[in-house]
Amino acid sequence: MDHYDSQQTNDYMQPEEDWDRDLLLDPAWEKQQRKTFTAWCNSHLRKAGTQIENIEEDFRDGLKLMLLLEVISGERLAKPERGKMRVHKISNVNKALDFIASKGVKLVSIGAEEIVDGNVKMTLGMIWTIILRFAIQDISVEETSAKEGLLLWCQRKTAPYKNVNIQNFHISWKDGLGFCALIHRHRPELIDYGKLRKDDPLTNLNTAFDVAEKYLDIPKMLDAEDIVGTARPDEKAIMTYVSSFYHAFSGAQKAETAANRICKVLAVNQENEQLMEDYEKLASDLLEWIRRTVPWLENRAPENTMQAMQQKLEDFRDYRRLHKPPKVQEKCQLEINFNTLQTKLRLSNRPAFMPSEGKMVSDINNAWGGLEQAEKGYEEWQLNEIRRLERLDHLAEKFRQKASIHEAWTDGKEAMLQQKDYEIATLSEIKALLKKHEAFESDLAAHQDRVEQIAAIAQELNELDYYNSPSVNARCQKICDQWDNLGALTQKRREALERTEKLLETIDQLYLEYAKRAAPFNNWMEGAMEDLQDTFIVHTIEEIQGLTTAHEQFKATLPDADKERQAILGIHNEVSKIVQTYHVNMAGTNPYTTITPQEINGKWDHVRQLVPRRDQALMEEHSRQQQNERLRKQFAAQANVIGPWIQTKMEEIGRISIEMHGTLEDQLNHLRQYEKSIVNYKPKIDQLEGDHQQIQEALIFDNKHTNYTMEHIRVGWEQLLTTIARTINEVENQILTRDAKGISQEQMNEFRASFNHFDRDHSGTLGPEEFKACLISLGYDIGNDPQKKTGMMDTDDFRACLISMGYNMGEAEFARIMSIVDPNRIGVVTFQAFIDFMSRETADTDTADQVMASFKILAGDKNYITLDELRRELPPDQAEYCIARMAPYTGPDAVPGALDYMSFSTALYGESDL
Repeated sequence: MDHYDSQQTNDYMQPEEDWDRDLLLDPAWEKQQRKTFTAWCNSHLRKAGTQIENIEEDFRDGLKLMLLLEVISGERLAKPERGKMRVHKISNVNKALDFIASKGVKLVSIGAEEIVDGNVKMTLGMIWTIILRFAIQDISVEETSAKEGLLLWCQRKTAPYKNVNIQNFHISWKDGLGFCALIHRHRPELIDYGKLRKDDPLTNLNTAFDVAEKYLDIPKMLDAEDIVGTARPDEKAIMTYVSSFYHAFSGAQKAETAANRICKVLAVNQENEQLMEDYEKLASDLLEWIRRTVPWLENRAPENTMQAMQQKLEDFRDYRRLHKPPKVQEKCQLEINFNTLQTKLRLSNRPAFMPSEGKMVSDINNAWGGLEQAEKGYEEWQLNEIRRLERLDHLAEKFRQKASIHEAWTDGKEAMLQQKDYEIATLSEIKALLKKHEAFESDLAAHQDRVEQIAAIAQELNELDYYNSPSVNARCQKICDQWDNLGALTQKRREALERTEKLLETIDQLYLEYAKRAAPFNNWMEGAMEDLQDTFIVHTIEEIQGLTTAHEQFKATLPDADKERQAILGIHNEVSKIVQTYHVNMAGTNPYTTITPQEINGKWDHVRQLVPRRDQALMEEHSRQQQNERLRKQFAAQANVIGPWIQTKMEEIGRISIEMHGTLEDQLNHLRQYEKSIVNYKPKIDQLEGDHQQIQEALIFDNKHTNYTMEHIRVGWEQLLTTIARTINEVENQILTRDAKGISQEQMNEFRASFNHFDRDHSGTLGPEEFKACLISLGYDIGNDPQKKTGMMDTDDFRACLISMGYNMGEAEFARIMSIVDPNRIGVVTFQAFIDFMSRETADTDTADQVMASFKILAGDKNYITLDELRRELPPDQAEYCIARMAPYTGPDAVPGALDYMSFSTALYGESDL
């Protein structure tokens, strides 16, 4: 028996001894005790399916007395004797008295023989001893217990009622208002207290006793007439009756407390489940968008025209400007929600949230990385395709010009080579035909370069996958075939003329000289016209200046060319002069060439007309390149400011996240103001986007004035927004952790100072050895031997710790701590994980055992709980939540509909599966 039990026995058993001997002889008191003690015993015996009628007779054999003690104590007594003899009855009563004595109760003048003999006084005294020990002694109110505790409880509960003054357990209860006040205080709906009158004690007492029996399961232990008709009601009877009220209402209070605890736990679980569902949906939607977008970005099907490719580029700009930014925000919000959920789970002592397969934050980051990689490759491909199509258009136009010029030159050449004019010609005519043929061969050789150029252009168009390559190839093949045929026909005609040359001798040297000089000059003019009409592509000022210089050099050759033209025309004039002078039959014609002075003059005039056109085209292109250069410099001027600004802000955010200026709320306000200033910078990014769009529309592909591209700026801006949002979320989680764990600002500053001291590379994380040293600096002892964690180490222990193991970190204990702070085994410890670990050491959170104990109270100490009990004690939505998740109870004492609250409680904390 401990000191508490001993003290209570000495205080409340000993003083009653003399009082019992003198006052139990009062018939009124004896009647009250008989009735009260009998009702009290039956209130417990009915749990075992029995009752007593006569208190001194029904306990004589000791059987029901032992049963009563088993019911009220919850313990098993020794096996009773089943015999009918007196010795058997005395043995049973002694077993009961021995059990009472084992509970620290000193029995005075109560023997088994007196109980067996039916001694009323001894029997009532024994029952009072049992009531005092098991119903009153354990009552405790504000450091008072037993009788004083019960009296104090009554006084506190009836204090608001002006006409009730409880000072004792006899005359204070005669008017019945004390009983009614207790009921009304706890269950106001059962009694209309305002209608009660102090001068009507019988009505008051009967009301209280009837309501208690009907609604509170307290049997009627006294009659109102017994109390009213007695000058001083029996104190023991009143105490017994009042203790039943105390136990009835204290049990309801425990049930309410248990229900509140369960409601709190279930509310946390429901909120966390909703957050998990929200995360899963947001992650699924984001991954689905990425899944749909990546194939579009990976589509490299080429277009045939510049217009189609520019439309693709415009679609890509819409994606970067309109579709992607909201998804960037969703991704950032998803990470914030995930971190907040994990923090709430840790603070509520729940297991960490593990998203569905493929929906981890790392999975989303990997998918996002694949999206950005595809995006980067897509933009590069588009720009390369635009360059390719631009090159193709230029080559195709050049091919058409050269082919048209060549086809115009070859037109009629085959027919001319197939003529038989030498058969009827005179000797002079034959010689003229031969010379003419030589001039043609010279002209043919001069056109060889153009044919080779046409074939080379066609080959390049094929290599660049030109969409109309079949048409180009067909035309090129036709030109080559015709060229081969011209070569064959030319050779055949030369052979015919040489055979006839012996027969024909006359030739006009002037015609020959004219033909020889006119042919290359004509070819030069055709080349000049071709060059002057040739299209060009340039991307820089230097390139257009090079073309301009070449054009000026060409113009410098025009005076010499004009002299050559005049010389050729002079030869023709000399021929005409000879014809006129000597009346030559072929006057006016040149048998050696088809080039007439009119053609030379016409082409010369055409060349002179093309020169100023070329000048104008070069000037316009020079102006365009100057505008492009202005666009480059305009973009570079902004990019060279914005790029370093973003880098500076990133570094400043990193410093803010590790500095300790003010409270966490001050840091949070500072970060939010910082975030606002960053968001206010967005118009400059948009302005730079506009300049970049102008550059792309102008087909500018490089910029020597800056190393920053728009892609660099975009990525840096997105990282800046994500970093400030993540840093704000970390501080919010630190505030949530601090408030939930009761960490003071000084402790938080100490944790941050230690963390920053060992974070030597200012990365915001600690490696395993840095983390180990940080724990030691805070006085956290991590050894291999189990010991009490006081949070401090003395000097000798710390020195021995450092010398023996290099910071004295026991491998087993340190591995356990690292598994907590670095569950993903990435090799570093974040400040949030560090704070969670340090705060967890003193955490006072709900546990599975506490929830299990609360359910046991609601179940009335049973190992299972029923549907009705859940719906009676819990709010409807949380009751149905439990019913939907609790497994059926399968124990040996199971009843239909029984539910297993034990496995449900462990599942709430991750110790088993729901």
